Amino acid sequence: MPLFLYTAMDASGKEKKGKIDASAEDTAAAELKKQGLFITMIKPAKGAPKEKQKEAATAPGAKKKKGFDLNISIGTPVIKRKDLTIFTRQLAILLDAGLPLIRSLRTLEKQSKNPILKQILGASADSVESGSTFSEALAQHPKSFDKLYLNMIRAGEAAGAMEVILNRLAVFMEKAARIAGKVKSALIYPTVVFSIAMLVTSGLMIFIVPNFKKIFDELLAGEPLPELTQFVMLISKILQEQIWIFGVIIAVIFVAYKITNKTKMGRYGIDWVKYNMPLFGPIISKTAISRFSRTLGTLMSSGVPILNALNIIKETAGNEVVSKAVGKVHDAVKEGEGIAAPLGASAIFPQMVISMIEVGEETGKLPEMLEKIADTYEDEVDNAVGALTSMIEPLMIVGLAVIVGTIVIALFMPLTKIIDKLGK
Repeated sequence: MPLFLYTAMDASGKEKKGKIDASAEDTAAAELKKQGLFITMIKPAKGAPKEKQKEAATAPGAKKKKGFDLNISIGTPVIKRKDLTIFTRQLAILLDAGLPLIRSLRTLEKQSKNPILKQILGASADSVESGSTFSEALAQHPKSFDKLYLNMIRAGEAAGAMEVILNRLAVFMEKAARIAGKVKSALIYPTVVFSIAMLVTSGLMIFIVPNFKKIFDELLAGEPLPELTQFVMLISKILQEQIWIFGVIIAVIFVAYKITNKTKMGRYGIDWVKYNMPLFGPIISKTAISRFSRTLGTLMSSGVPILNALNIIKETAGNEVVSKAVGKVHDAVKEGEGIAAPLGASAIFPQMVISMIEVGEETGKLPEMLEKIADTYEDEVDNAVGALTSMIEPLMIVGLAVIVGTIVIALFMPLTKIIDKLGK
């Protein structure tokens, strides 16, 4: 029989990896589900003998390829976040109206104008029709449906309240998109202004300053130029003759960043710098707190066990500093502790958040309290973004004025000598 590799979580939230023999992938998933495991990944073993690979391809339930197989891979199709949010909301409405799941998927497949979404919806509907659960069908497209999405769908299947879970998912995704949009909008303005400032400055240094240098060489031959003028002339010469050095420096920084970001320790260092940097650091930290609270509250409200929820947040946090803190919380909860104490020990969550979580644990209303924390910090992100935008505008104008003013003063200082010389 074919051999499959799998990664799953048990009821306690502990990750398990292993191998299983089954006639097809769907059969292997069903067997693991009977063992009480939540599957996060399952795929055919690469090192399986050719006989087993052939057997897997011809097994009942395995997909058969039609026509010529050119063995050309053009990448896995991925649903954009915006399209996924709209699909989630539409599916929730259709299920809430009483339509069966398969009919709802087929309806959305026919209506979809997005070829990638249409393809994935069709494949998911086929899988459900062949006997797979909805979560198992979506798990075949891990690039489009992350662990958070899949586990909430599994919770909806277990509770028999799929439309409720989908509505919660849609609300969660809409609010996450709004926060991400706010942060991006805060970064766009300074980026554009800084880019224009660099272009203007480079144009002055490359095309204007050299002309003044010729004038100074002709009219002030042998006379020393002011130090500020000499400095500006030196920068202009470097930009003219050795501009490739700046390209190399930028390329080296970019490559170093990419290499560092591929290691866990490197990602942690980069995220720590982002978390503590001036101006943008408070926005990043507030966004991380809002995301953590909203995700944990949504998962717990949907019936996902606390350990599984923390494991999901750890892997989908998008920030190694937060991920490390959540990992410590997971280990503490596994030992029977609450959430508040290990979160406080991490030193990245404010005392107000810790206090609200403590109240939520004591009253048995932790999911509701987490939602309130998320709402509060989303408002704080809005205020912080507005304050940052209003602060950056004058800072950028002053910075540009200082740069251009320095160049103008450096060029004007020798001109006074020239004017005096011509007057005599």
